[in-house]
Amino acid sequence: MSESLDSGPPPQAPTTALRQRLAELRGPAAQPHPLDARALAALAANPGCKRRALLDGAGVDKAALASALGSPAAFGQSQFAFMRGNAFEAKVKADGGTELMRLLGVDAPAQVRVPDLTAAGPEGRAARTALALREATAAGEWTLLDHPMLALQVAGSPAYLEPDAVVVHPDGRWTVVEIKSFPMIDGSADAAKVGAAARQSAVYVLALERVAALTDGAKVAHSILLVCPKDFSNLPTASVVDVRKQLSVTRRQLARLTRIEDIAAALPEGTTFDLERPAGELTAAVESVSAAYAPECLAACELAFHCRDRARDAGVVEALGRGVRGELGGLTTIGEVLAAARSEAGDPDDPAVVALRRAAALRAEALEAAGCR
Repeated sequence: MSESLDSGPPPQAPTTALRQRLAELRGPAAQPHPLDARALAALAANPGCKRRALLDGAGVDKAALASALGSPAAFGQSQFAFMRGNAFEAKVKADGGTELMRLLGVDAPAQVRVPDLTAAGPEGRAARTALALREATAAGEWTLLDHPMLALQVAGSPAYLEPDAVVVHPDGRWTVVEIKSFPMIDGSADAAKVGAAARQSAVYVLALERVAALTDGAKVAHSILLVCPKDFSNLPTASVVDVRKQLSVTRRQLARLTRIEDIAAALPEGTTFDLERPAGELTAAVESVSAAYAPECLAACELAFHCRDRARDAGVVEALGRGVRGELGGLTTIGEVLAAARSEAGDPDDPAVVALRRAAALRAEALEAAGCR
């Protein structure tokens, strides 16, 4: 898997047997749900979750699945925000990308090439994008690729990604452009939103590196151009964001993903996530694939509320966060933690147990001093 993330030919389509198996998992009437860069970045942030890897690889609509399980996702972009984002992107790219190229320091936008990337299907668009990138690099001219299609192999299955834009510089550099509708006030934007945009863009950079490895004179920039509204206006401004850290993490995490066919092969016979099946069968199917829940999933995965309920029912410490889980060592359930704190169980030489008992003693002292006991 790690080799496919660095260089080599475009990702191969799954074998006929795997395609058939993934179709069975989705259900006969379900169309595959596309895996976008935002979902891929979230998947890379939690590579130990086989449940998400399989559902995303099979193209299962996790939002619809969560609703069918009775735990609908409570997040997502509002229609107003979606329309505002589209309007801002259209403004940035208007007149052949005049404003966008100005932000890159190009004063003569008439000299910028904007190739047609139209093709049939995601495979065709990815091939057309790769050809346009090679032609632009060979020509040595400013070129703007509007919504190119990139391909990346993820856990043995191809994913097709669509950045807002990619700019080819005359010197052969390729720069990812990410256009967001959140404001940049006094030259800076919300750190959490910038971080999310950087993680998403790192996926695009990773996919571009595959094409650049086969293109003479090409080099993918490890910084992206983030375009946002300036202050409280609708005027675009831009900032260069270094994504080397996010790129390194994403590359490493995707390489750790278990291959989709290996996860599917371990499922019980007849397992399917067909939304037409009864809720009980769907629940059993979902539970047949192990998950790695953490509170961070609530902001990134449609199945997070279902997984949180199961984690709470099982009393596992992961429900409290990855940091807490790491501090507790061999104590894997909340019951074990409480028993260790009360000196009812646990190895007295275990540093985690010692810390818990000390914390319990300090709490008891504080409550007694406050007259609460």
